[in-house]
Amino acid sequence: MIARWGLWEVPLPALASTSWLMMISVLLPVALGVLGSCFPPRRVWPVLLAGTSLMAVGVALLASVMMAGAQLVSFSLGSIPIALRLNGVAVLMLLVTQLIAVATALYTPGMLRQMAPLALGRWLWGLMGALVATLSLIWMAVDLLTLYFALELMGLCAVGMLLLSGKSDALVAGTRYLLLALVGSLAYLLGVALILGRWETLSLIALAEQHVSGPVAWIAAALMGAGLALKAALFPLHAWLAPVHVNAWTPVSALHAALVIKASLYILLMLWSLLLPASEAVPFMMAVLGTLAIVWGGLSAWRADSLKVLVASSTVAQLGYLMLVFPLLLAPDISAQAQQLAWEGYWLLLIGHALAKAAMFMAAGNLIFATGESTLKGLAGTSRRLPLSLLVFGLASVTLMGLPPSAGFIAKWQLLHAMILTTQWWMVVVLLMGTLLTAAYVFRLFRYSFIDSAPRHEFKRLSPEMDVIALFLALAALMLGLFAYWPLTLLEGGL
Repeated sequence: MIARWGLWEVPLPALASTSWLMMISVLLPVALGVLGSCFPPRRVWPVLLAGTSLMAVGVALLASVMMAGAQLVSFSLGSIPIALRLNGVAVLMLLVTQLIAVATALYTPGMLRQMAPLALGRWLWGLMGALVATLSLIWMAVDLLTLYFALELMGLCAVGMLLLSGKSDALVAGTRYLLLALVGSLAYLLGVALILGRWETLSLIALAEQHVSGPVAWIAAALMGAGLALKAALFPLHAWLAPVHVNAWTPVSALHAALVIKASLYILLMLWSLLLPASEAVPFMMAVLGTLAIVWGGLSAWRADSLKVLVASSTVAQLGYLMLVFPLLLAPDISAQAQQLAWEGYWLLLIGHALAKAAMFMAAGNLIFATGESTLKGLAGTSRRLPLSLLVFGLASVTLMGLPPSAGFIAKWQLLHAMILTTQWWMVVVLLMGTLLTAAYVFRLFRYSFIDSAPRHEFKRLSPEMDVIALFLALAALMLGLFAYWPLTLLEGGL
């Protein structure tokens, strides 16, 4: 498992261009965000030009990995040594982050034009750029200090973006989110302090070489895991998630659900792969919590009256699938074939969910904005005037349900194969049950939207790009299943 993360001293030096491209991938989003705050774009084309330059950096890093494999870049800021590594998982997450960020940025001008002029709107661009930069740093970092720095900045950016709506409820939800995030940070720092005191290093590569284990490693893993689980809204530490999304602007919800909570989960799995290499109890406990998350999140979404609460509760359930897979990834007695299948299915499911969830939040935001209604009953009859928004919601739901040919289907097929190979039949039952629950709460929306006797709404006009961008992300999640060979190739071994 450590090899798949690229946590070893790479024998060959990085390509000369790789270090510059890695730095640009972190600094360019900040520069573009500052530019957007100073000169807020009112149209799509400036955002498209900026997004194209950012994606070009990601494609260049992909070419570097395909050409030279995993690479490690070391440098220092004063007396502080910093190392970044680029491998298949890192570059894949970097590309997904850039794609969703650019799509969200393209969606934003249309949303801001539709709203009453808000001075706070210009700050969304700067916070969005800083958020993308910190996410890029998280995917490439290989030391605990850099991860902490990026994680904290990411959390502060997320809180700041939430408060931009100016609602009093948003202030309450944002304050609660900030306090809980700080609690999570404290737990993470305590774990870092234990590791530093015991092994005198913060480098994940050095820790991997020392084969850390024992009570100190277990306590550090528990503290850091609890802090990261709180930040990732993993069950049962998810109560803050729905209020955050209910009060946030649509682009903020899309970025948060698709990427922000995934970053904490990414760090959690990487650290536990290093600190708990032979544990069976901890991964099993995580799988049990994942089962409860799938059931609780699915039932909460099925009972939700608000569309945003439905989508937020769906996130809790979908994260449950990722928790369910932990024993297949971390347990010591899992065969190499089953672990490889679980590894590939895990990341494909995470990426498919990121694309689909961003599209789903955009579709939900479009429905709420056009009708002025946030409840499912209030959205009755929307099929008459908003068929494209409903189509996007449906296409995104195909990925969440795991129906062919979506990325969700291929991912769940990989996971089912791994579960059957390891005779984990209870996991198979949970996976299938979760799929049925997903279908149940998704079709609640469509049941209301096709009521012919519903009163006719006074619909607000949507900017064309608001539906087009959401449709693009939903189709990307769908088509990823047809072209899954490419990301699966990146996930093989330690590439």
